[in-house]
Amino acid sequence: MIRVRPGRVVEVVEERPGVSEVLVEVEGRVERAVNYDHFTGSVAVGDRVVLNTGAVALGLGTGGVHFVMVNLARLEHDGPAAGHIMKLRYTPFQVPVLAVEEDASPHAERLRDSAGLDGLPVVAGSLHSMLGPFAAAVGELAPELKVVYLMTDGGALPLAFSRLAVRLKEAGLVHATVTCGHAFGGDFEAVNVYSGMLAAREAAQADIILAAMGPGIVGTAQTFGFTGIEQGELINAAGVLGGVPIAIPRLSFVDPRERHRGVSHHTLTALGRVALAPALVALPRLDDAQALAALEAQMAAAGVSARHQVVVADGSAALAGLERHGLEVTTMGRNRHATPEFFLACGAAARLAVDVCSRRLRRPRRS
Repeated sequence: MIRVRPGRVVEVVEERPGVSEVLVEVEGRVERAVNYDHFTGSVAVGDRVVLNTGAVALGLGTGGVHFVMVNLARLEHDGPAAGHIMKLRYTPFQVPVLAVEEDASPHAERLRDSAGLDGLPVVAGSLHSMLGPFAAAVGELAPELKVVYLMTDGGALPLAFSRLAVRLKEAGLVHATVTCGHAFGGDFEAVNVYSGMLAAREAAQADIILAAMGPGIVGTAQTFGFTGIEQGELINAAGVLGGVPIAIPRLSFVDPRERHRGVSHHTLTALGRVALAPALVALPRLDDAQALAALEAQMAAAGVSARHQVVVADGSAALAGLERHGLEVTTMGRNRHATPEFFLACGAAARLAVDVCSRRLRRPRRS
């Protein structure tokens, strides 16, 4: 059951598009809560609210805050007019959106007539934190290219929960956002990853698509028990649609968990067992030749090298871009100084994506 408690708003701490972060008095303590304005309307000091307190009770990390379920001061709130596709279907929080596939959408005809991705690079990540260094790297290498973020439903569902996505758009590093599946709140809404990729190209005019979940991967120690397994499915979707799939491996030399040391078991499973379409797999150039050889050996042992083309590329643009824009991105609580290999892998994938774009521009035009 949902753990529900009453509370009272004592301070509005931050407001950004679609979300308000507040302090609430609940169970005799003052704690942080998130209010999604599209769900429950605006929120003000003194409002009596009903809270989902389960994440805090469980001591969760990402998402470990209270969420406003009902604002008793806004019981007759009507959200903005939208289409007829429900996300969070058949739950008390189902929300209507205008999906790009609907006839009422101004983009429906273009999607219907689309011939596919026509060689567009589609970069598949497995963590939301990959978005920042990847987009920053593209900004360093080819700022004229439009990066569109396709957010899947493997993590947080409301795009508004991501401070990172908002900052990247404000910095001009992400051109537009598409939310697919049950994720919602992007500039464009799509029913699934296939139409989401087509929307990124046809509606958002992407030069490069970065597809990854929102904040907060769900993971276990089980081989297939993690939402990041969708990385393999994203590669397959890009292949079906005629894109050029590029995978960012999850790397770490400092993670205390053996299964995530070097190349994460999440990456090895998604690429070695789930991804059937061939992809470019980006490995960053490292000063330590032995460390790079160890990563390549892991890829080979898991069958990744047999299925895909592992390419070593310079990933330093990610570090330079993050520094230039003052973006403090962390992954599993570690920044680019603590685990540079993670960020360099994102930069290496950006290098490959930019190269694919360059080759597309040099292709002879069909008469």
